[in-house]
Formats: sequence, C-alpha cells, structure tokens
Amino acid sequence: MRVLAIGVATLDIINRVSSFPVEDDEIRAQAHEVRRGGNAANTLVVLSQLGYRCSWGGTLADDLDKQVILDDLARYQIDSRACRCYRQGKNPTSYVILSQATGSRTIVHYRDIPEYQANDFLSINLAEFDWIHFEGRNVHETLKMLQSIKRSNPHRPISLEMEKPREDLESLLPWPDVLLFSKVYAESHGHRDPTGLFAAVRPSNPQAILVCAWGDKGAWLLQPEGSMIHAPAYHPEQIIDTLGAGDVFNAAIIDGLLQGRAAAVALDDAVHLAGIKCGRRGLDGLAGQ
Repeated sequence: MRVLAIGVATLDIINRVSSFPVEDDEIRAQAHEVRRGGNAANTLVVLSQLGYRCSWGGTLADDLDKQVILDDLARYQIDSRACRCYRQGKNPTSYVILSQATGSRTIVHYRDIPEYQANDFLSINLAEFDWIHFEGRNVHETLKMLQSIKRSNPHRPISLEMEKPREDLESLLPWPDVLLFSKVYAESHGHRDPTGLFAAVRPSNPQAILVCAWGDKGAWLLQPEGSMIHAPAYHPEQIIDTLGAGDVFNAAIIDGLLQGRAAAVALDDAVHLAGIKCGRRGLDGLAGQ
C-alpha cells in the first residue's frame, strides 16, 4: 500500500546536554548530531519501515543542506518527486537541545522558503495512494488540497495532524477522516484532557475518528458512533530521546487503521511504539517492536 504525506522535511541540528541550560548559561554538549527531521518526513520514515511505499510532498531550498535531506529520504525509499525546490532561501532547520536528564527536547525552528502550495499538490496523481496524511500548517493552501481530494477522490482516507495552534487552523477540521491532536494543541485551547477537546471538536466533524496523545497519560480515541477508548502510556526503562515520538505515534495509527485493526488495538500499538521510540535514539529499527 502507498501513503502520501504533505508537510515538512527539515535539517535537525541536535545537541545532547546533561541538563537543560538556564538563560545566559554556557555549557558543553555531550554529543552532536545532524540528521533529517520534520513531522511528515518522520511519519513516512516509520511507515516505510512498516512496509509501505511512501511519497513526500513539501518544499526545499536549493542550498547545501538539500541533498542531506533528500539522501536520507531516499535511504528509506521515500519518493520525493512531488517536492518543490526553490533556488533562493534556507531549508527548514531545527536547532534541537536534548536533555539527558529528562529526555525532553527543546526546538528552535527557522525557515525562509514558502510552504507547499495547492498548485504543487494538483500535479500529484492521487489515485496511486491508499492514504493521504497532512500536517496542519499553511492553512489556506492545505484547505484547498483537502477540498480537492474530496472532489476528485472522495473515498480516499485522509489524516490531519493538529499539533500547534495556528490562525484559522480549525477551518480544516471538517475535511479529514482521522484527526490527530497533540496535548499542546488541546491545552492551547483550554482543554485539560482529551475528553473536553473531543467534545469541542466533534460538531465540526461528526464522522471523523478523533485521536489525542497525552504524553505519560497515554492516548485517547473517539469513534464516530461515540465510544471512547484509552490506551495507557508505555514507559521504556529509560527516557532517552523523545524527538519524533509524536510522528511515530501518528504513523502507527495510520498503519493500524490501514490494516483494518480494531481501533483499540491500533491505539494500543501506537502508544507502545511511541514509548519504545522514547527509549532509543532516532527512528531506525522500530518495525517489529
């Protein structure tokens, strides 16, 4: 089966430190790494390891970092022909501090190229794909993409990641079949738990599967007919690296639903795989865990 994801691929510059620095501090990194990141790209990397043929649509600048990103995607057999390249600008770059004391990650992100446009998306043959996944960003263009799918491929499953609050982001809610919310998004709207979030969102899309991961509390899923499912968090022996855990969770949800697993099984598998990822560095070797 084939999955298309629209979103970002980034260059991640990662410094591991013993503990997070205070403001105006100067500390020595214990390890340094440069690797490819980005929510949509990470989700595809996991899906590729799970046996899917994956394609990515996003934007890159024609600078020295472009080939690092494309080479890494190619290492996972991810088709990047739908990528739009710009001659000017800087590739999306995330400067990451990983705290070994807590496993938490702090990110400063920079970009100065346009987001993916609906006109770029229209050149993709959507009939080739069994699932289409979006990051909730570039709202007005993403809305055009979602609407075009519903016109031309109304039965193609769509998932949408709602990770961060953005202007007019809620205009995207009525269109996907699966809505994947983060704790950050929920709390930014005043919700203290997924139940409140789901109650607020449900009128916008009565037929969607709603999913929300809540860190060490696990994750919740609300089915269209109203039944609520909870999966407790899986805790590895040691939290090593939480960078990309949400992307792993989303990939596992997509995998479970595409394979026709029961919602409770898909949710439990997703929480388990995200927990395993938190106990190791990077995204390699997650298949079969």
